[in-house]
Amino acid sequence: MAKKVIILGGGVGGMSAAHELIERGFEVEVVERQMIAGGKARSIPVMEGEGDYGSKEAHIKALRDWLSMDGYAARPDARRAWLPGEHGFRFFPNFYKHIVNTMERIPFYDKGTVADNLVDTTRVLVALYDKPGIVLPERFPRDLKEAANVLQTFLYGISPRDEIAFEDIEHFSACIWRIMTTCKERRFDEYERIGWWEFIGAEHRSEAYQKFLAIGITRSLVAAKARTASTKTIGDIFMQLLFGIVAPEPASNRLLNAPTNVAWIQPWLDYIRSKGVVYHFETTVTELECRDGQVTGVMVEDQNGTARRISGDYYIGALPIERMATLITKPMIDADPGLALLTPLARNVQWMNGIQFYLKRDVRLTDGHVIFIDSSWALTAVSQHQFWSDIDFENWGDGKSKGLLSVDISQWDKPGLNGKDARACTREEIAMEVWAQMKRSLNVAGEELLCDEDLHYWFLDPDIQQDPANPGTMTDVEPLLVNRVNTWRLRPDAATQIPNFCLASDYVRTNTDLATMEGANEAARRAVNAIIEHSGSDAIPCKIWDLHEPDFLEPMRAYDKARYHAGLPWDDRLAVTMQASLKMVQTATGTEYGGQGPLAAIGPIAGVWSEPTGRPLNDPALSDALRMIGPPKDIVAEMAKYLPGFDLEIPGTKEVSGLATDLAEQSNLVDEAPWPNERITAGPHIAQGPSGQLAHPMGGIWNDNGPDLPARRLSVRQID
Repeated sequence: MAKKVIILGGGVGGMSAAHELIERGFEVEVVERQMIAGGKARSIPVMEGEGDYGSKEAHIKALRDWLSMDGYAARPDARRAWLPGEHGFRFFPNFYKHIVNTMERIPFYDKGTVADNLVDTTRVLVALYDKPGIVLPERFPRDLKEAANVLQTFLYGISPRDEIAFEDIEHFSACIWRIMTTCKERRFDEYERIGWWEFIGAEHRSEAYQKFLAIGITRSLVAAKARTASTKTIGDIFMQLLFGIVAPEPASNRLLNAPTNVAWIQPWLDYIRSKGVVYHFETTVTELECRDGQVTGVMVEDQNGTARRISGDYYIGALPIERMATLITKPMIDADPGLALLTPLARNVQWMNGIQFYLKRDVRLTDGHVIFIDSSWALTAVSQHQFWSDIDFENWGDGKSKGLLSVDISQWDKPGLNGKDARACTREEIAMEVWAQMKRSLNVAGEELLCDEDLHYWFLDPDIQQDPANPGTMTDVEPLLVNRVNTWRLRPDAATQIPNFCLASDYVRTNTDLATMEGANEAARRAVNAIIEHSGSDAIPCKIWDLHEPDFLEPMRAYDKARYHAGLPWDDRLAVTMQASLKMVQTATGTEYGGQGPLAAIGPIAGVWSEPTGRPLNDPALSDALRMIGPPKDIVAEMAKYLPGFDLEIPGTKEVSGLATDLAEQSNLVDEAPWPNERITAGPHIAQGPSGQLAHPMGGIWNDNGPDLPARRLSVRQID
């Protein structure tokens, strides 16, 4: 008889777990509080005819009406009485593997799989207040148009428009080199406890350095803050994005070609239901029962307030951290003391919510997303219509919308142009302030991209609600976990010490190490693998991918591993020598900034050509012609296979790895393991000691009062 698994939460983590389990012969039930599947990834029907701008009362009525119309069953080309809304636009970076693999196994009606609905982006626009923005490439060039985009970025760097000193760029590059050549053990130990802001020395660098290199990079990662995020998290993810640009890999940063539920979530729900998954919508988990070290049942309540009990053989908590933490009981903590840390972990959240602007004409901003770098509310946006090529907007709502700007707001506690922070604004004030910040960033150099008369409608995420405890301010009922310094120690593994209870959400320890769809999917796979192992099932475990580490740097990482285990810091001699040499050349030639010294002759024209609307590189006719010139797509995949450093044996790797092992075993400076004959390895798993104690990857041991953190090995040297 099949083992039954109860999944608490029907977001990406819960749906991923249900998918993997049902395909492996388990019986699965999902409990979901919302009316719509998908959690934070869900699309939201916007009933513009009912004045639905996302307020709680109006939107609940709109959802009821949507359900009465069987809106969830509408085919992609069907006429809809509503507009497409989103919690936030869905972005799939090039390094996402787990979630894409799942999407490749979800049929999309009679048109392949939902993974076929992913479309590439090619560049990012960094928009500035009152002046032209900066164009950055998002992938290795595939045609001459994309090569021209790279040229624009280079021209910006040597032009007077670039406000960052060359010395600062070299310093930042040295910091990235340091991350790339650091072993995993050092990252988990030292870099997890160092803030990104401190690591790159932002406090003592120029305002431009702080804005573009410290803050701008983390803003594109969404679930991270430059001043509070750990170097391990930002460094690892930045490396993945960087490799996707400089290497001709087949994967690109991608978006969906339709609203999320149309292109992905609804076909996914249909598929797992067809396999036998039972879904309980509008059902809230109220209590977890735990006896004798096992979860024995779950108390739930439906939309009518009727309580009932659900039970199974295994249970997976796939709820957001702020909800899951409130359900952990003393008997559960007695069985697994580490679960007590969910409460302090739940304080590490921030707001990141979406607002959509429906326009009377389509406004195409760039072939990717836009970072509004000067926006005090940390806005990022996508002009969706260009990617939703098969969506006829005349079939949505009243048919008057021709374009859609989907915007994420990530900073809610700083004053906007109106002098108020977002939390203190009404919903309409939030919408108008976001619109104003975008206009100031896009309507520059005499060009008016956004016009007030083009604004047809707007919709703000319904999770932004009036705070009942503080009238006149807003609250977010679905905040997002952020990776703050030294919080890895608070995060649980997918497999808990309660043998029939696992966790599958974005706060679980994963290789992804970021609160994203990818992290939630990987956590679900880990939870399913734990159930497979414990149940004695002969099902094939779910595949887990690690983040990509370029093979050609393996000798240097092995060298650093040897130094780390010998108690030595990262070797900065090469980086310091290179910086000093470049500084000498720049001083001798008077070239401290773009447009100076020998660059003065070409600086002005480089500045003009580097603008997003600069001619002739962005002439529409020329752009279309350049897009047609490039190698066949298969060539890129072949280049990725044989490019030196990608999945090839690198000379010296074995020798240096051997040195690392020898030094680690023979050096008297090596840290002792927490228990005799036990060694802890860095990674998303915690080691189990013979006494039943737990140790996290940095070497701390759990005791009755929580984790004892290890003493810092050595102070980390900063490259100055």
